[in-house]
Formats: sequence, C-alpha cells, structure tokens
Amino acid sequence: MSDVTDIGKLTAWERWELAEFDGPARKPIGAKPAAEPEPEPTVPMPTAAEVERIFQQAQEEGFQTGYREGQTKVRDEAERLERTAAKLDAAMSGLDGAVADELLGLALELARQVVRREIGARPETLLDVVHEALDQLPHQNASIYLNPEDASLVRSYLGDQLSHAGHRILEDAKLARGDCVLEAGGSHLDASVATRWRRVLASLGLDDAWTPPPES
Repeated sequence: MSDVTDIGKLTAWERWELAEFDGPARKPIGAKPAAEPEPEPTVPMPTAAEVERIFQQAQEEGFQTGYREGQTKVRDEAERLERTAAKLDAAMSGLDGAVADELLGLALELARQVVRREIGARPETLLDVVHEALDQLPHQNASIYLNPEDASLVRSYLGDQLSHAGHRILEDAKLARGDCVLEAGGSHLDASVATRWRRVLASLGLDDAWTPPPES
C-alpha cells in the first residue's frame, strides 16, 4: 500500500472532512447563524432646563416637607405651653389665698411697728387717749391708771385740769407704755394699746392680736 494517499480514490465524505482542515470552516447544514449582540441602549443626557426643573422640584418638595414638620413642631410646642400655662394658673389660683394672707400679715406687722415707734417717739399722743376715754365716762370722777412714765407725762400736761375735774392719776407698773385703764362708779374702761389695736382691726373685719415690743 502506497504511503501517499490517492486523493482521487477518497469518498465524498472523506474529502469533505479533509477540507475542514485544509480550507475555511464551513457551517453544518441546517445550523442557525450566530446571533449578533444587541447594541446597548443609549441613555439620553438631560438638558440644562431639565436639570434645573428637577432641582426646583426637589427643593420645593423639601420645603413642603420641612414646612409640614415645622408646623407639627410649632403645634406641639404651643400645646405644651398651653398645658404649662394651665398648670401655672392652677398653682397661682391655689396660692392667691396664701399670698394674700402673707401680705396682710406683713401689713399688720408694719402697722404694729409704726404704733410702737409712735408711742416711744411721741408719748404725748397718750393725752388724746385719756381725753377720749374720759368722754366715755361723763360726769364721773375717774381713776386713771397709767404706766409710771406715762403718769408723770400726763401730770405735767393735764394734772391741774384732771384734778379740778375730780379725776386721779394712778401709777401701775404692770401697764405698758401707751396703756390707759379707767375706773369710775363701778365701770371699767380698758383703753390699753392691745384693746385699741383689736378694736381698730375689728372695724376693718380683721382679727389680729397686739404684740408688745421686744424687751431691750
């Protein structure tokens, strides 16, 4: 058998297969052509006007969102302040009575200090007290009890007048400065500072005890 293959003696099939290696590749009969890759879609770039419109729309949406949130916060804060004001009003209404009582107490204490200072600085004011007390016991000889210092003062101013009217000035160390007590025909008239103080307050619809000045 010859080493060289007789090309003319090859079958048609053998010649075709040989041609596969010798010439360009051939597609099998009935094979579908390879699909070509689809081109990538082209994304159109937005215009400057479209970019500005998108920006304005986003800005407006953000503004509306912020406005709604701000409105909610304002409403919540207003409700909180309203609740706080209601609590404060309730507390203040409860304190009205206490504050009024405290102010009244301060006013009364101030008045007490004024009276004490007046008695110490102007003891001659006791002369009017004696006259007013005697007017309540007309046509009677009265015994007038006073603090020793006040008795000396009244004698120097009214001694002769009182003696001529049949009244006596007596000293009582238990009485405080400014006190005056009268006795006449079985009647007893208390014109002490404490009694006068209580009567003045009663005329004002108040009730508060007189307290003497602290001892030096």
